[in-house]
Amino acid sequence: MAMTEAGDIIKQGRLARLGSFVAERKGLLRDYLSAVSGAGGRLVFSLVYFIALANTLSIAEFGMFATASAAGVMLSRLLAFGFISALYRTATIRPNLIGTFTAGFLLLALLSLPLLAAASYGVYLIFFSGYVALAAFAAIVFAEALLWRPVEVAMIVNNGLGLFGKAALLAILTAALRALAAVLFMLLPAPTLESWSWFYIGANAIALLVAFGAFYPRQRLRLRIELYWRRLADSVYVAGAEVLFYLQMEFDKLLVLAIGGPHLAGLYAIIMRLVDLTAIPIRTFSMMLVQRMMRTPQLLARLSVRSGIEGGIFAVSTLGLVALGGVLHFFPAALGRNVAEAAPLVLLALCVPGLRNLVEYQAELLFARGQTLVRALNLAVLAGLKAVLLVAVLKSFDQTSQLVLALNGVFLILYLASAVLTYSAMRRPPKAI
Repeated sequence: MAMTEAGDIIKQGRLARLGSFVAERKGLLRDYLSAVSGAGGRLVFSLVYFIALANTLSIAEFGMFATASAAGVMLSRLLAFGFISALYRTATIRPNLIGTFTAGFLLLALLSLPLLAAASYGVYLIFFSGYVALAAFAAIVFAEALLWRPVEVAMIVNNGLGLFGKAALLAILTAALRALAAVLFMLLPAPTLESWSWFYIGANAIALLVAFGAFYPRQRLRLRIELYWRRLADSVYVAGAEVLFYLQMEFDKLLVLAIGGPHLAGLYAIIMRLVDLTAIPIRTFSMMLVQRMMRTPQLLARLSVRSGIEGGIFAVSTLGLVALGGVLHFFPAALGRNVAEAAPLVLLALCVPGLRNLVEYQAELLFARGQTLVRALNLAVLAGLKAVLLVAVLKSFDQTSQLVLALNGVFLILYLASAVLTYSAMRRPPKAI
């Protein structure tokens, strides 16, 4: 009798564990579908935005805007000295302190403005002074750093709270606002980069109002300087790492502009924008994996798991570009007349999306483990390596097709270097958060 009861208890325990396992997997699937729906919606509106803008501005002006926007994204990581990372961790682990850390973010954002302005002017003098008016460049950086970056904060906080559906809706709405601005811009009788910069400010300003008016968690703002001070060093490491990350991600656009001129920069920007579109669903997966790793740092301890994830990222990214490149091969003008000029080059960058997305994914792994200083050092190495490789490629090839084809080799070397640096660092214990 006792043995029967014991057997029943064991069976009930197994059933309970099985039920818990199934429920957890259902929850993860539901969260992923909620998050990826936002990525899908954002992808559609991002494509509309890209088509409208790339075919309204000249190729050279589109190259100027894409390069200035990339610089703005990089510079925006200086906002609040990287304190957004502390806000994200708080939303993920201790959501009751969101109001306190939001107050810290606002305070540090204000204090970071002189640094942001000085860095922006330095970048303008080095790369843009001969091509873009200072007012237009300043407007684009203002839109990226002070309007769009806080919108991303609202998305980040909602994702940290597990409100993936809410974050997805915000991503769709804000992408739709940008797309609408680009469509309205097409109606201007004489569209220029300067006039677009004001449309861009307007779209991002409305997105900011929507994000904080309807999507940001309602908590009382309370300043607690001692809490911010303890996390400031880690935040500065993250800010430095983010600047370096986007420097190595976007430095190619700046170099193409400096060495090849505006028209080549425009063609290159069109190709890389199509490559960027393949990363949108991958970033959703990476974001959710980072959250899991914050709670369970040993999640990727096994080589088979790491290899499977990286293989999946590369396959999905490559298939995305194959599908897009296939459409443009048979219908070059499908995305407009300006994009048609770049259409024959798209499939030459076949391996670039997968390798580029893998480098981005590996950088996120170190952030999830709290290894922010190591991440910053790794990204500095990758940024320097990428600069050397790109200068060599740009000076070695005169034809655009040869340049694009050589990018596969550049990103392969970057991926291998990133893999060695990342997985060597992951042998050390994760930092306590």
